[in-house]
Amino acid sequence: MSNSSPATLPSTARVDVTLRLRDSLLAASFTADGLLDLLGAPAYAALARSETVPALRATRGDTALESLVRLFLLQQPVPQARVTGVLPVDVCVEGGWLVRTGGDEVAATVDIRPYGGPGGEDWFIVSDLGCAVGGAGGIGSRDEGVVLGVGGASTTLAGITVRTPVGAALDLGTGSGIQALHAARHATRVTATDVNPRALDIAALTLALSGAPAADLRQGSLFEPIEDDETFDLIVSNPPFVISPGARLIYRDGGMGGDDLCRTLVQQSGQRLNAGGFAQFLANWQHVEGEDWQDRLRSWVPRGCDAWIVQREVQDITQYAELWLRDAGDHRGDTAEYQARYDAWLDEFEARKVRAVGFGWIALHRTEAVEPSITVEEWPHPVEQPLGDTVRAHFDRIDYLRAHDDAALLAGHFRLAAEVVQEQVGLPGAEDPEHVVLRQNRGMRRATKVDTVGAGFAGVCDGTLSAGRILDAIAQLVGEDPVSLRDRTPAQIRLLVEQGFLEPAR
Repeated sequence: MSNSSPATLPSTARVDVTLRLRDSLLAASFTADGLLDLLGAPAYAALARSETVPALRATRGDTALESLVRLFLLQQPVPQARVTGVLPVDVCVEGGWLVRTGGDEVAATVDIRPYGGPGGEDWFIVSDLGCAVGGAGGIGSRDEGVVLGVGGASTTLAGITVRTPVGAALDLGTGSGIQALHAARHATRVTATDVNPRALDIAALTLALSGAPAADLRQGSLFEPIEDDETFDLIVSNPPFVISPGARLIYRDGGMGGDDLCRTLVQQSGQRLNAGGFAQFLANWQHVEGEDWQDRLRSWVPRGCDAWIVQREVQDITQYAELWLRDAGDHRGDTAEYQARYDAWLDEFEARKVRAVGFGWIALHRTEAVEPSITVEEWPHPVEQPLGDTVRAHFDRIDYLRAHDDAALLAGHFRLAAEVVQEQVGLPGAEDPEHVVLRQNRGMRRATKVDTVGAGFAGVCDGTLSAGRILDAIAQLVGEDPVSLRDRTPAQIRLLVEQGFLEPAR
């Protein structure tokens, strides 16, 4: 498959040009906030759906910001006279960011999308023409080596990634460099790899134009570019996880059979993690006839790692094939060719006895525990991003529970997590509720049923009294034997701690 693209990229060697362009963009408020102010929320949201008409309508004026949006985000040629006072046009042409077109106009050679960093930074994501807005938008059918810009998958991974300061971070399959850009905020050294050399050039442009430190960029698949003795504190990857017949599109198709690419990535990452390190991925996995999908994913987890795997969505094989055929724009082409490709997807799934495909997150934590913890769950409900702190807290709680038997648990002190509310469900007018539900309004936004003892226990947890003393008080109130209550309650306390309703008061 070709890795090339017809457009020539700006020179990564011209740092001076990149810095001047950045200064000019910032001076004109070509930022995420400036874009929202100019376009308004509806037009801004439409861009994420690959719809540009509202933004085109909002940029029919002649201000500097409108000209830059049309030029770099909407891929419209702009009269040179309109941007001469906004950009150093000659320098940008010389550096490869702009080209002169007929009629005294200039056009961008790449897309540039303003992107707000988590700390309020003004970043810019560089991508191939046609890819700054939404997803591929069918561009894959025209150019197989295309490098995409900001999409839902990349922002999801950035949001769930643990952001503690680390020495070394690795971004596998960096694409336009979004994950490497985020990692540069809290990692001393960032290494980024991609099988597509064009992606590495674009990632370098993203980092430079965003004012971030340069990353160590290496070409190759998976861990091939990594030296045998190299290890990392953080590994992230938004890999080409699409399960497809062949590897037609480099930005999405893994090129291995079935879900082998995601499995290989997860399995090989364990030996590359330093003690206490995290590895976090987005992935697709097969639901195979006669096989429990959760067991399938448990088999992927490498030795020496705790794991938290969350299935966010499941599609049957026809929905899945249609999604990715449309992603490539195949539905807009020859009907017979579209049907043949659709048929090939179904043949592939049938041969592997695949009935559905799951999508979700995989998080690993390097541990020295004798018995690592593996949690595999389905959670299709809304969550609150960013979830990096939630992911880290999950593994912290696993460590705590593993180190505390029931006696130690009862001697421990706990606090009710922030923004947990209680709901009572029952018939109107009934004296007692049929059941009590604790619900989180933060993070995973879980809900769990508890009995009256569990609800009462959680309600008084403020870190002051030990769990055992709270249970003794509850036993006295309800007239129950305190020894019996101490014996049967630790399992419920463990569940509330594991799911984040209760936090150890350390």
